[in-house]
Amino acid sequence: MSIDRDLFRKRSFVYFLLSFKRISTSFNSYRIMPESPGLLFFICIFFLISCSDGNENTPDEYDLLIKNAIVADGSGNGLFEADILIDEGLIVQVSEPGAADERAVQVIDAAGRIVSPGFIDTHSHGDPLETPRFDNFLSMGVTTISLGQDGRSPGGDDLSAWMDEVDEMGTGPNIIHFVGQNTLRQLVDAPQATGLDESYIEQIQEIIGASMAAGSFGMTTGLEYDHGTFADLPELIDLAKPVAAAGGLVMSHLRSEDDDRIEEAVTELLDQGRGSGAAVHVSHIKIVFGDDPGQAEEVLTLLDEARGEGLQVSADVYPYVASFTGISIVFPEWALPPNDFDEIVDTRRDELEEYLRNRVNRRNGPEATLFGTEPWTGMTLAEVAESLDKPFEEVLIDDIRPGGASAAYFVMNEDVMRRFLRDPHVMVSSDGSPAMRHPRGYGSFAKIIRQYVNEESLLSLEEAIRKMTGLPAATLGLDNPDRVDTPRGLIREGFAADILIFDPDNVVDRATFEDPHQYAEGFDWVFVNGVAVIEDGERNRSTPAGIIRRSPQTVR
Repeated sequence: MSIDRDLFRKRSFVYFLLSFKRISTSFNSYRIMPESPGLLFFICIFFLISCSDGNENTPDEYDLLIKNAIVADGSGNGLFEADILIDEGLIVQVSEPGAADERAVQVIDAAGRIVSPGFIDTHSHGDPLETPRFDNFLSMGVTTISLGQDGRSPGGDDLSAWMDEVDEMGTGPNIIHFVGQNTLRQLVDAPQATGLDESYIEQIQEIIGASMAAGSFGMTTGLEYDHGTFADLPELIDLAKPVAAAGGLVMSHLRSEDDDRIEEAVTELLDQGRGSGAAVHVSHIKIVFGDDPGQAEEVLTLLDEARGEGLQVSADVYPYVASFTGISIVFPEWALPPNDFDEIVDTRRDELEEYLRNRVNRRNGPEATLFGTEPWTGMTLAEVAESLDKPFEEVLIDDIRPGGASAAYFVMNEDVMRRFLRDPHVMVSSDGSPAMRHPRGYGSFAKIIRQYVNEESLLSLEEAIRKMTGLPAATLGLDNPDRVDTPRGLIREGFAADILIFDPDNVVDRATFEDPHQYAEGFDWVFVNGVAVIEDGERNRSTPAGIIRRSPQTVR
């Protein structure tokens, strides 16, 4: 709990005067204390001095002073020199070097290093009750993560209780919550079918409304996955309406990211926004199989045209050419639930084998599927097939089956990804977690600086930091004091002290596909809500954060 020290002292002084008057009156009745206004004055002065506890900050002292910083403030504007004062979790002053009051409990000389806002990951995975520190994110400079992605969300039908439990435990980074449409369908026991009865829609809308009131930031969809795949456009529009009414955001793992369906899938999301009035966001934008940056241009043009209509549209991208998800992604819909897989194998095996053979070969062959699940961890599908001495399509049917593994799939083109990354409306995400066997969960944000700023100059440092701070903050509403208790995402007075100190030349992503759980390096100091979670390059055990609740009063 934050204490207003000035108010405490003023009230204490008033209580003292009232007590002193009673005591002096009593003493004077026994002629113990002389009636002297001067004595009263000096006693009062002595009391005020004694109220200033040397172990507590006075109004002129602060928790932290960062001196001689080169500030990238998150706006994308040019770098500038400044001193930054921090107190009680807030940035209280950004001033010219040497102009700040140096009476601070801690002073850090940035010595010309970059000081920026902490990075904001718009698409993250993990369980804060299992891994509350999230060192994988903190080590690459991420101070806020977004959970509840791809249509799957924690919290269930009592989101407030889950949020309270997370707050009680404490977390390393701040956490924002999205409610997942796939999870919602399961909560109301909706059938795995298209064209839901209105009673299911109303139940789901009620849960969404309650979730927004509890502090959720919006809804996510996972339209390539079980439950989500059955949702048609009318359902998607109806479920987005309570999100729009609360000013929230709809994030979507599109129905397809394949090169021959991507534009259709993007159009569906845009139509969901048009029909509901909700802001919409493309999660981990990519083109599977696509190797033409011109097609990325066409997709971006669709988004720009929608903005011209007045629709709020954004997207995020992670800087890798391999995706990561369950092996069900290579199976046909007719072999997935609610269909009986064993029956499909018995009655349509030849057809299924042919489908899998064609599908995997189109996805760059079995060598391009790298398993992240035991007992095949670190092996490609081709290597597993060789070890079992059978065709890979038979391995998928007999040994792995849908839902039996997760893998990285090398199915993207880096030039296409670069084109998405350069777009001013596309921000950076990781789509990673502490446990996922993909380097994006440990390296994404550091890789942006190491490769695309330092090595390739694809982005300026200022623009890269904007894509990791100010842009996601504006997209989520984190920079808006009407939506959150404390704005963040910029180096600005009154904003939360989520702050990084680093030399860009020292930032490096260590994670690889062979060894994905390697922490990024180079972020010397990482502060979350004004508390150091990485100190001079060393991780500690502090958990100064919890759930950021979005204001339910904000209406679009």
